[in-house]
Amino acid sequence: MQRRSLIQSALRVLAGVAVMTLGVAPSLHAEEAWPAGKPIKLIVPFAAGGTSDVLGRLLAERLQAALKQTVLVENRAGAGGVLGADAVAKSAPDGYTLLLGTIASHAINPAMRPKMPYDAAKDFAPVALLGSIPNVLIVGANQPFKTVKDLIAAAKAKPDGIPFASSGQGSSQHMSGELFKLLAGADLAHVPYKGSAPAVQDVIGHQIPTSFETLTVALPHIQSGKVRALAVTTAQRHPALPQVPTMQEAGVAGFDVASWQALYAPAGTPPAVLQRLNAEVEKILASAEVKPRLEPLGLTHTPMTPAQFAEFGRQELAKWGRVAKEGKVSLD
Repeated sequence: MQRRSLIQSALRVLAGVAVMTLGVAPSLHAEEAWPAGKPIKLIVPFAAGGTSDVLGRLLAERLQAALKQTVLVENRAGAGGVLGADAVAKSAPDGYTLLLGTIASHAINPAMRPKMPYDAAKDFAPVALLGSIPNVLIVGANQPFKTVKDLIAAAKAKPDGIPFASSGQGSSQHMSGELFKLLAGADLAHVPYKGSAPAVQDVIGHQIPTSFETLTVALPHIQSGKVRALAVTTAQRHPALPQVPTMQEAGVAGFDVASWQALYAPAGTPPAVLQRLNAEVEKILASAEVKPRLEPLGLTHTPMTPAQFAEFGRQELAKWGRVAKEGKVSLD
């Protein structure tokens, strides 16, 4: 009996060792070996050719070289970035599916839409903030407004407000206008377009007096004199428009808006993978070869750890939630 008991105890110990070997050890090994033997998919939740797509392909090219692993870009556009983001939120948290998220997919839409297929704060692991692009308040070259104060005075004097164009409902350009209305106390009437190009063309063609537009799109028209820039929406001036004041310098206190791009993984992705990705991305964006390629996109990069970026995301969600509530703006 004693011998049988000893044998049974020994078998239980061996079984426990086997479970540890088959369960824990391979998962640890897989985490340490990442990436290995499997392509990494980077989902860009917008159509090919835009800023997000250009940035995503540049990042994929450099990550592939740094990680020595194939990185494939997949465009999955729709619903202001929501469709592609949802696909990543529901993917395995193994480091092989990533998202190029934006202010639309992770701040504006979650703050504005009562029904979302994912939780922007809980369903993703923040990796890195890739870059920010200011919007610019522009007016047509023939408009009488020379300063932001001129526009505010005119908007307050006009019963129905002054129309402003944006690239679409729920875009950072639209929400720049909504924040302007709240902070400046001036009534602007939103006119959404299907994209930036037609919105700016109507400002140039004098069909609509003003617009908030990304620096990337607005800059050539500002430089050609077809439109006039009154202010940039970020807290600091932009090197491409050093003579143009910030909205705060122009008298609208507390105004700070940037259209940003970022890298995310599904929630639950191993911390070691997130740290490795963050380190590689920061090296890529700081490299002498890549920095000049960001300038035509109007992107300014601010290095952040995953934890710092997570806090940035929480602040953005809170800010646009306040704008939605106080401005009574909903996207559904």
